[in-house]
Amino acid sequence: MFEFDPKARYMMPAHFGSPRIDGPPSGWYHDVTTMIVTYVTDRDKLSAYLPEPFAVANEPLITVMYARSRKVDWLAGRGYNLIGVSAAAVFNGEHDELEGSFALVIWENLTDPILSGREMTGIPKIFADIPDHTIEDGEWRSGASHFGSKIVDLSIRNLRAPSAEEIAAAQAAREGKDNPMGWRYIPAVGGFGAALSEPTTFPSEDIVTEAYVGEGSIEWHELTWEQNPTQFHIVNALAGLPILEYRSALVTKGSTNLFIPERWPRALR
Repeated sequence: MFEFDPKARYMMPAHFGSPRIDGPPSGWYHDVTTMIVTYVTDRDKLSAYLPEPFAVANEPLITVMYARSRKVDWLAGRGYNLIGVSAAAVFNGEHDELEGSFALVIWENLTDPILSGREMTGIPKIFADIPDHTIEDGEWRSGASHFGSKIVDLSIRNLRAPSAEEIAAAQAAREGKDNPMGWRYIPAVGGFGAALSEPTTFPSEDIVTEAYVGEGSIEWHELTWEQNPTQFHIVNALAGLPILEYRSALVTKGSTNLFIPERWPRALR
């Protein structure tokens, strides 16, 4: 008869045990290309989507990031694409006080990272079709869709190498704010109420080998229930957050590590 090991890492269906791998686990994504567009939105409207004790940061910023990840160690060298939306936020808990970003939603085009991210670290991941980015006449483009209906389009144009001053300013702005956070909500059996509801943080390490700055734009596509019955309310909520002013737009290449022993994902208090 199967017996659970309280120290093992399981995912459903857990009764088949933990997967066996050769060598120690690795969280390295060795080939990552990103497009990142940030804009200012309405503080009060954004606040409606941050559960307590989260609050909007000093500036109500939304960041939309596309990432094409390849050579992912835990996928035996395979990869996937994502488009994530986060808000600049602070966490004021009874024991933890952090400033960073709150993950509003992350679309991915592969089931495996969606399930592991949702169950183990509380990242709000859902599925979408996300093709590889395109480059035409120097303009980078990407987007996501589901059930054949567009969700979001993003583009970056007029790319150039950043100046030393821009690099220094970006590093200063990031200081002390490298804290990606989210909320893990596992519904009770039957769907009503919560079996688990808690804030989390899930640090990672990025190594950037190339970076370019440019002018970005975002276009959200409002949807009906018929077009996207499981996500239309999410897309429309994001579309309802006004784009008041664009800020930085970046294209980067490098690698990412999700397994940092000294900064392991954890629940916040």
